[in-house]
Amino acid sequence: MCSAVAHSLDSTTPLGAELAALEERFGPLSTQDGAGGVVVVTIPNFTLPAGWSKPTTKVHFVVPVGYPHAQPDCFHTEQDLRLAGGGMPQNTAMQDLMPLGTTLWFSWHLGRPWKPGRDTLITWAAVIGNRFASLT
Repeated sequence: MCSAVAHSLDSTTPLGAELAALEERFGPLSTQDGAGGVVVVTIPNFTLPAGWSKPTTKVHFVVPVGYPHAQPDCFHTEQDLRLAGGGMPQNTAMQDLMPLGTTLWFSWHLGRPWKPGRDTLITWAAVIGNRFASLT
């Protein structure tokens, strides 16, 4: 079950319900308070397609203040994630994600307008999965 952020645990709230649905789909996850009132979500065993240096990685993303009207943007993984040949993926850099420390930051965006009521944290997790499938 989600941990660390009390408001995220309450499945009667919109964010809590989305986190519960995300957890149902991707397995146990955790949440932490981030800088400026954001919530940092961690999916510890995000399955990667062939072409990466390992079969799973920790994925972290920020639920911004104002969500669901403010959309998630970019995501982070473990520092050592690489392409299978050892190269760095495009549009990545090492970056601090408070409160987690240094992570591999993926500059990756939705690519279409975000629509609250249609788009959810599961939508964002699918965007992350599509990025991994692109292998660039």
